[in-house]
Parts: sequence; structure tokens; C-alpha cells
Amino acid sequence: MKLLVVEDEALLRAALTEHLTQEGYRCEQAATFAAAHEKIKLYEYDAVLLDLTLPGGAGLDVLRALKTDRARAAVLILTARDALADKLAGLELGADDYLTKPFHLAEVSARLRAVLRRRHFGGHPWLRYGALAVDPANALALVGSQPVALTRKELELLTYFLTNVGRVLTKESLAEHAWGDAIDTVDSFDFLYTHLKNLRRKLRAAGCELPIRTLYGLGYQLQAPPDATTFASSPFSP
Repeated sequence: MKLLVVEDEALLRAALTEHLTQEGYRCEQAATFAAAHEKIKLYEYDAVLLDLTLPGGAGLDVLRALKTDRARAAVLILTARDALADKLAGLELGADDYLTKPFHLAEVSARLRAVLRRRHFGGHPWLRYGALAVDPANALALVGSQPVALTRKELELLTYFLTNVGRVLTKESLAEHAWGDAIDTVDSFDFLYTHLKNLRRKLRAAGCELPIRTLYGLGYQLQAPPDATTFASSPFSP
């Protein structure tokens, strides 16, 4: 999943990014209000870790811009401020959770997993699409009871499709989600086509024909199954 870490303290920003990258997240960074504001205008994120005190502006204004744009990102506020008024202001603007510095990185991970489950997976760890079940937090994919060995990028692409069933996803948005904002500099999307081909091949070999339509000139669309995508507490729950 793709995260934006908005934090002006360089050492903390680096520690958060390294820790979350090791846990399998794709992390982008912003150290100032202007950089954060630009990134949320240009790119989509699954979650934003947001400091309230930023050079050049207020973190609450970044949060306000996110909500004005109806962004799908979950927001976890990380700040040295511990005043009740600041916490209430962030939560009332739509933040999903709030941590006061200093904090343990393990607690950030736990809170982040919780807000992602609530925001994107209906509070449950598993995504289900017909016989296919995916647990993004633990990098697991099953068809029936059979594990499917997917690479990290394949799993990120699959999760993105499953959380956007019926939506047309451009090749740019798919690439940004799995490879980050630096994708703006690439000359070809052949690497994306290869990963999509491999994802389809692996699922097909496991008995799952994922109906991803190629809409030329527009992008890709995962068609809704008859029972729609569901969220579940286990891969086999009814």
C-alpha cells in the first residue's frame, strides 16, 4: 500500500520511512507544507502520516485539503502537540487516528494497520472476490485454500484493483500506486504490462480468472462479480 509521510524532522521522517518500508509499504515523503500540499494534489495515497507543525503552513490545512478533494486516504496524525483542542480539531476534520510524540514505531504500525482496515477493508483484514481472498497486511493471497505466490508488486496491484472494483484505473495511477511518485519520469510502461500479465497468469494457474478489462486509451477495470467484493475476518468466512 502507498503511504505519504509528512514530517519536518529529518531523522524521524527517515526512521518512519525505513520502518514502514521494511513492513512492505511503499513510502513517499514530504518535509514542508508546500511539498505535502503538492503531493496530495497530484497523487493518490492509501494513508497519510501527518505532522501538524510544518514549515510554511499548518498540517491541519493539509488535512482540510485532503478532505475537500474527497481523497480516499486514511490519515494518522503524528505530532508533538498534546492539547485536547488540537486532537479534536484533527478528528473533526476527518483524521482517522492520533498519536502524540514520542511514540514507538511498533505502535505506529499497529495504529496504521487498524486505520487501513477501517478505511479500506470495512474493519476486516481480508478482501474477498469470489474464490479469491487477499490479506494485504500479511502479503497473503489464496484461491480457495490454495496459496498463490505473488511478488510484492503483484500483490500491491491486486489489492489496488480489489479496493477499486468497477473503477477505471489509468496505467499512471496503477504505476504510481505500486512504484511511487518517481514514476513520472519513465518513458515506457512495459514494466507494468509485464507485472499485470504475470499476475493474471498466476491467478489463472490457481483457478481464478480475474476479469480485468483493458479499456484502450483509458486504462483497466476490474469488473464486479455477482456477489461483489466483500471484506471478511477470515478467508473462508461466509
